[in-house]
Amino acid sequence: MPMITRRDFVGTAAVLGLATAQNDRPPNIVFILADDLGYGNLGCYGQKVIATPNLDRMAAEGMRFTQAYAGCTVCAPSRCCLMTGLHTGHARVRGNTKPEVPLEAADLTVAEVLKKAGYRTGLFGKWGLGHAGTPGIPNRKGFDEFFGYHTQLQAHTYYPQQLWDNQSEYILPGNFGPKKRDWSPDLFLPRALRFIDQNRARPFFLYFASTLPHADNELGRDTGDGMEIPSYGRYAGEKWPSPEKGFAAMVTRLDEDAGKILAKIKEAGIDGNTIVFFSSDNGPHHEGGHDPEFFHDHGALRGIKRDLYEGGIREPALVRWPGHIQPGAVSDHPWAFWDFLPTAAKLAGAAVPPGLDGIPFTGALLGQPQPVHDFFYWEFHEQGFSQAVRMGKWKGVRLAKRANPIEIYDLNADPSETRDVAAANPGVVDEIREHMRTARRESPAFPIQER
Repeated sequence: MPMITRRDFVGTAAVLGLATAQNDRPPNIVFILADDLGYGNLGCYGQKVIATPNLDRMAAEGMRFTQAYAGCTVCAPSRCCLMTGLHTGHARVRGNTKPEVPLEAADLTVAEVLKKAGYRTGLFGKWGLGHAGTPGIPNRKGFDEFFGYHTQLQAHTYYPQQLWDNQSEYILPGNFGPKKRDWSPDLFLPRALRFIDQNRARPFFLYFASTLPHADNELGRDTGDGMEIPSYGRYAGEKWPSPEKGFAAMVTRLDEDAGKILAKIKEAGIDGNTIVFFSSDNGPHHEGGHDPEFFHDHGALRGIKRDLYEGGIREPALVRWPGHIQPGAVSDHPWAFWDFLPTAAKLAGAAVPPGLDGIPFTGALLGQPQPVHDFFYWEFHEQGFSQAVRMGKWKGVRLAKRANPIEIYDLNADPSETRDVAAANPGVVDEIREHMRTARRESPAFPIQER
């Protein structure tokens, strides 16, 4: 596949014509987002123990990306990048904070872009970018329908006493006191399936933001087992620690939910006109008693959630669109969450908003010429200020303090980031240092703090 740079994109956009250009109706767009799923947790990415047949089939019927990146290494900023097309050097939300920072009215989301293009928009699950009383709630950021958690903190429990149904509180008395009757994933999936049924005759955007396999952080702190699921299912008889049974059951349940969404799309007769994306918001966790080494959650990559090494930000990513994306395709095209908004806009036939950090990757999906980023940028604000840059095959990481040396890894030769080659590549260090200096704007809500 010929590769072109971002600077060449404007001149070559005309040849990136989508396979739907002759259709009267643009494709439905579905994004299924996992919560804390690792690069190695799916069978199609090498998992040997946990069963994920539906997502493995999605990979066989669509495209599997080997170098797709989350927006950040924790939930809220990663989701902000996905929704706004901006990386963490420019995004409104750059970290998980208490109180949580909401999106503002001026922050454009992919839901707003698609709604303006005539799409019906729905979000079911975890939002994390604005709570009641702020302009950042889903119904004010382009979603016609919303059911789920507003905040990250609320989403840390699987048996909440209250959720949000659009802008109304949805009370769950079955979870009051010690009772645990209503497990939230059991409530989200039916809403998503109903949304597909109700909108099969018009273009729609479905954002299914699962909380699986995130831990119940509070429960895990109290009991050591925060992998809260009603049944361990097929893993009940395994001689594993309870948190590992729970984690495996959560991943398999996530797979089942994805499979039911794909089946509903096919049942509705819209399979050939629906493009489905699947990924995870960051790398695997070690919360709730779960050990990410038990199932080799991050595969051969280094790091987990809260790391800017590849294991914290490189994610499983699948895209399926029958009749348009070649079945069984594997792509090494690197893309990041901020590329989703412009990609969705292009799929919808809408203008790509100016000022984004993202580039449409429709060319990679359809086997056509594809522009590539000059570089990718991440920053992280917990335990000091850390940064990472990917530039071609080079990856630069600077931890905790700006005065710290920049580590350099050759991802082609060393995807596990085991050998720091900064000393042998001073020119690369200088270029990455300059990107770290210039790729960001200062943020009052996320000031640089030295550890």
